[in-house]
Amino acid sequence: MDVAAAEQRLTELGSLRSLSALNEKLNLLRLLGRLDEAWDIANEALRQARFSGDREQGLAARIRRAQVQQYQGKLVPALTDLTICAEEAHGHEWTSLEATALHNRGRVLFDQREYREALADFKAAVVLWEKAGASMDQLESSLIAIGVAEAFLGK
Repeated sequence: MDVAAAEQRLTELGSLRSLSALNEKLNLLRLLGRLDEAWDIANEALRQARFSGDREQGLAARIRRAQVQQYQGKLVPALTDLTICAEEAHGHEWTSLEATALHNRGRVLFDQREYREALADFKAAVVLWEKAGASMDQLESSLIAIGVAEAFLGK
């Protein structure tokens, strides 16, 4: 990762408060390891998404916030949030969001050394991504995660 470019982009984003700007800031801060700042932005993005009334955007914001929790090492709340997000996405037939929530939940389960459960989530995410017509680039992280989880399980 180009740290200088990420820092420059954060400067360019400055005080922009659109949801897309907040999401970009969140991702940059998370990648830079500035997790406390990322947490604050994740909460701001979630509030803004809820205020907009768009439930799908709100759910996506909750998933991104749970990713920050995972990076902060707060695995139990991240797991809880991602489970709720996966269930809500499933109920609304938001296939891509369900796949995203399951993939991220799988990552949390993997961090908890729950390799079988993680593998199940990664496989479910691939099925959902395929159902949603995702590109191979979108599938790649889940396919790699399957391979890693299987290696840890000795498969």
